Amino acid sequence: MTTPDIRVEKGHAEPEEVAAITAILLARAAATAQAPAPRRGRDKAGWRRLERTPGFRAPHSWQG
Repeated sequence: MTTPDIRVEKGHAEPEEVAAITAILLARAAATAQAPAPRRGRDKAGWRRLERTPGFRAPHSWQG
């Protein structure tokens, strides 16, 4: 006799219920293995906050 891979800790599960939960777990595992990793955006903002800019800007600067 072999030991089952899934065990019911509390209560009693019928073989059909164990089969259903096994199918769900296998489907989720297959879906996450095939799904591409989400692409992260920029690590840093493309704009500056005014309170973080230096106090002096050159007279010919386009920012001032």
